[in-house]
Amino acid sequence: MKGNSEIMMHNGRLRVVRSCLLLLLLIPAGVSAQERNPFAWHYPTVQIGNVFTHLTMMSSGVGSRSETGIGALIPWADRLWAIGYVAHISGEGIGLYEIREDLSWRLHPEAVTGTFANRLVHWRSDQVFIGPHVIDAGGNVRTIGELSSHRLTATTNHLTDPDRVYFLTMEGLLFEVHSRTLEVARLCNLVQELDLPAGSQPHFKGAHVAQGRLVVANNTYEEPEYLGERSAGRLAEWDGVGEWRILERNPFIEVSGKQNLGPGVKYGNTIFALGWDPASVILRVLHNGEWQRYRLPRGSHSWDHTWNTEWMRIREVQTERYLMDSFGIFYDLPALIYGDHLWGIRPIATHLRIIPDFVHFRGILVLAGDQTDNAVGQPQSGLWFGSIDDLASFGKPSGWGAVWRDADVRAGEPSDPFLMTGFDEKVVHLWHDRLDPVTFTIEVDPLGDGCWQKYLSIEVGRDGYMYHTFPDAFSAHWVRVTVDRDCKATAQFFYH
Repeated sequence: MKGNSEIMMHNGRLRVVRSCLLLLLLIPAGVSAQERNPFAWHYPTVQIGNVFTHLTMMSSGVGSRSETGIGALIPWADRLWAIGYVAHISGEGIGLYEIREDLSWRLHPEAVTGTFANRLVHWRSDQVFIGPHVIDAGGNVRTIGELSSHRLTATTNHLTDPDRVYFLTMEGLLFEVHSRTLEVARLCNLVQELDLPAGSQPHFKGAHVAQGRLVVANNTYEEPEYLGERSAGRLAEWDGVGEWRILERNPFIEVSGKQNLGPGVKYGNTIFALGWDPASVILRVLHNGEWQRYRLPRGSHSWDHTWNTEWMRIREVQTERYLMDSFGIFYDLPALIYGDHLWGIRPIATHLRIIPDFVHFRGILVLAGDQTDNAVGQPQSGLWFGSIDDLASFGKPSGWGAVWRDADVRAGEPSDPFLMTGFDEKVVHLWHDRLDPVTFTIEVDPLGDGCWQKYLSIEVGRDGYMYHTFPDAFSAHWVRVTVDRDCKATAQFFYH
């Protein structure tokens, strides 16, 4: 490290004080080290809270007219690697970042400015894929030139060839790449395969392979989707041989699951898929070859658009511990399923931070960011460092969502299960359109094992509206609603 340095502990925090005299003597006035060498190392200077200001990744000058985000993080080869993200491949001076244990960092000489949010540890070849780059166990970097000009959003294992991987682009192009030769082959265009409506903007973001299928997500959602005039979002799967199968025509943003459980572990290899509709967040779970469907509350409506939702993630952040970031709520998510039912999901905190990725590095939880675009000045983003338990201080879990939102429902057919646990105060609003009374029955699943119990039946008169406040401290894992006659109905929950 250049110059004299001193590391001090002050009030329990690590603070770095550095003399820059030598640097000032070596650099001509008005010319920064970064301008002289774009791949120069940056060293710790100022720490404020959980942020080190030197770890700010930005386009130089006015090089980016969109955003400068951090699309993905991965610890590998004794470093933390980050990949830059600009919109529409428009920008300059960002790309692949290399961060050492002393938190010094540099833009790697192989860096390519682009729109990248993909990463995969490929143990078959002992390499990491991040953006268009491939990093071996020694930290040596190669770049897949054919993919550098594509907006890469997901990389996942191959269905049949362990030496190959799949790459998904935002535009819906699916490629397979040989992990050693880096030979690239284009497989298909998912816009055509999945019949996206003409005029809609494809925005494919997630992909994952498990249980003999490749599952992909497209999160297209604008006002036509909100108004019910168009359905361009997709969750779909493919077995590698037959036709693609569309699972949902709602927007989905993330597909994830555990990679290192063998096929003989029947309660592992679960796939989680995160999506939404105007009513609430949708969580699809593939277990033992069967898809299940659950609903979760929103933490904010600030996310309700194709572009705004693209950063939600489900990640294994500690050994066998998963976190899910969904519509401004962090959840503890179990990686395993017992008895064919999902239980144990729990909200941790509500927040408004854009978090494209999160990992542990050197015992510290690291959150990526996408924080300032050209609308408010020079695009830039930073990293947040802390403990996983610090997440609980972000904000008390709260949110809202509906199992039905002005929806056509049939008598006796229960709604999807809606998460109830982990929130303090709860109320449900009920509405129907009939000119005679309708009875809404609320059922709860206290244990999350599918054993539903009747909680309350509420007759809603011909005026069509009533609400119910649950007692203080009342909770169950899941809640669902039925009606006693066909109608158009709403059942909206608010949690605080």
